[in-house]
Order: sequence, then structure tokens, then C-alpha cells
Amino acid sequence: QVQLVESGGGLVQAGGSLRLSCTIHGRIFSIKTMAWYRQIPGNQRELVAGITSGGTTNYANSVKGRFTISRDNAKNTVYLQMNSLKPEDTAVYYCNAQIWQLGNYWGQGTQVTVSS
Repeated sequence: QVQLVESGGGLVQAGGSLRLSCTIHGRIFSIKTMAWYRQIPGNQRELVAGITSGGTTNYANSVKGRFTISRDNAKNTVYLQMNSLKPEDTAVYYCNAQIWQLGNYWGQGTQVTVSS
């Protein structure tokens, strides 16, 4: 059974920083793309950042220059370093992983709240 476990969310003031982590547990062969999405109640889930197995990254325009995605393949973990946070970054953040031969998996979500 594959499980994605997220951590690192919380409450922070505008301008502050948070680091999210997501570790994949279970018997897996390899992980293709890993990504972070976020969702505000009533809105669609949106891609924040993604990273391929080779390390190629992509970002939503709204977070470019402020957020950095990285991964540690030995630990099956993906990170999202979030700097210069804004109130509009407030959302539930979800980890996503595309796992070889198993498919697409989601974490349970972690709340990020940025106060003004």
C-alpha cells in the first residue's frame, strides 16, 4: 500500500517562510513526477510546482521566484520551500506523485495560512 505523508504546514505572517515535506511510504520501484498542488474552498485544485525524476522543475506564475521545489530520491521525499509568503497563498496544499506502474497518488493535504 502506497501512502503519501505530508508535514510542515501552519500559520505564518505575511513575508514569512514555511517548508513543506512529503514522503512516500510503501513498496515502490520508482517515482516519476512529484508535485505540489493547492486548493481554496470552492475553487479547483491548482498546480503550484512540479519536479521530474531528472530534476526539471516548473512553477505557477504566482509563485515563481518565491517557492522552490526539490526532491530527495533516496528518501522518496519532495519538498516545497515557500518564502515571502502572501495572504493569497493561504490554501490546503496537496502532495502528488506519479509512481511507476502504480499510478497517481495524493497526500491528505496540509493547511497553510498566511496572515496579513
